Amino acid sequence: MSEKQHQAEHRSKPHTAQFRDFVAQGWAERDQTPPERIAAADATARRRAEVSAAFPGERLVIPAGGLKVRSNDTDYVFRPHTAFAYLTGLGGDREPDAVLVLEPLTGDDGEPAGHEAVLFFRPLAGRDTEEFFGDSRYGEFWVGARPTLADVEAELGLTARHVDELPDAVAKDAGSIDLRVVADADVDVRALVERARSAQGQTDERTEKQRELDAEFARQLSTMRMVKDEHEIGEMRRAVEATAHGFEAVVADLPEAVRRGRGERWVEGVFGLYARHEGNGVGYDSIAASGDHANTLHWIKNTGDVKEGDLLLLDAGVEVDSLYTADITRTLPVSGRFSPAQRKVYDAVFAAQEAGIAAVRPGNKFSDVHAAAIRVIAEHLYDWGLLPDGIDVEQTLDSETGQYHRRWMVHGTSHHLGLDVHDCALARAEDYKDAELLPGMILTVEPGLYFKADDLLVPQELRGIGVRIEDDVLVTEDGCDNLSGFMPRAADDVEAWIAGIWSGDRS
Repeated sequence: MSEKQHQAEHRSKPHTAQFRDFVAQGWAERDQTPPERIAAADATARRRAEVSAAFPGERLVIPAGGLKVRSNDTDYVFRPHTAFAYLTGLGGDREPDAVLVLEPLTGDDGEPAGHEAVLFFRPLAGRDTEEFFGDSRYGEFWVGARPTLADVEAELGLTARHVDELPDAVAKDAGSIDLRVVADADVDVRALVERARSAQGQTDERTEKQRELDAEFARQLSTMRMVKDEHEIGEMRRAVEATAHGFEAVVADLPEAVRRGRGERWVEGVFGLYARHEGNGVGYDSIAASGDHANTLHWIKNTGDVKEGDLLLLDAGVEVDSLYTADITRTLPVSGRFSPAQRKVYDAVFAAQEAGIAAVRPGNKFSDVHAAAIRVIAEHLYDWGLLPDGIDVEQTLDSETGQYHRRWMVHGTSHHLGLDVHDCALARAEDYKDAELLPGMILTVEPGLYFKADDLLVPQELRGIGVRIEDDVLVTEDGCDNLSGFMPRAADDVEAWIAGIWSGDRS
């Protein structure tokens, strides 16, 4: 008996035929109006065509993933796998257990002739079914109505089939064609694919080849997301705009965060409200780090107080319904004004970010952005006398014998951004860090300086100060467009921004 079946045993519900008949009767006719074609449909068709061209004659299996238990009989909110969302355009919480299959087609000459896109999913069940009333995980009574097969075909512009037909579709001719699957998306679908492959006769050599096929497939799906199309760029602009609204709300409520105690949670909650209202939710766990917590790079506990005189490092992003997310950081003086020591650190980080953004242009390498920003960081640390005796800027920047500056700036300056906050992560190094920047790429620029409260190598006045400034930058034909650059960044502008919001001006 499965976990869900066991849990269902403790629920009291009628099972008589008479009751089932009663439940099935007396409902108004469903609205048969087909849904509108989604805005991303043309773009996703082009993406599928690109995948098809890369893997001619092969069956390609891209699962959305399934629901995951949070506690006992409750599930986490569902989010489809990124590759599935990229190739279907389905966002939000759609569609658990769905699987996109790109089925190879053959031309009259016997050669590969593209693929048919088929979405296997669990469609709306009839009101006369046990699922309608009795299934707490999928039933309409419990979680709402799902689309029909016709709805999905109208929305996405592809073929839809019931998920029960998936095993036969995957296993068809499995011994005569290569079969690839996004292996990390759904363990059950991966097992289904592996059973189909077993028809070919398993050997260690064949198993290793199949793993390589899947890894190559995953890399391709990751790498092709590096250059965003116009639809994606539009979604990223929407995500940035929604994120800016969340930041403004946090600034407006800073005095309340101070007053309430445990203010980091208050900040997290205020931003989360805007993320959930204007989008699908947060794109990642928000970092609302006040005071020395800002020096813990992934501080997501958010259990601390927000105090007068502290800096608040807020690293947060709204994921819009299409699942594209912003990733923005602002470091805010809780009292509205930077202290001299805070401004000293802030201005150094701002100068580093300016240098990094200036390096975002076609023809430069991705790694050039970090190199430009980290040089400015190293220069400031040298000028402040923080590098070891005898170590100058060039020596600390030496990747083999230096890197002393990394005590105070440990992370990279950039990453790709899109459907995942750290997008395109499966791409090879030569296609990522060592790659040339191309128009349509979107990346973060986010230098920082982190002086922990117990760091005895820095002056007392700097201890406990952590600063990061992060923006989302689009590579253009002749340079870059800072998508979040309308949000104040320079110290004077940040102070004026806070003052304006507190005075009631949020224009």
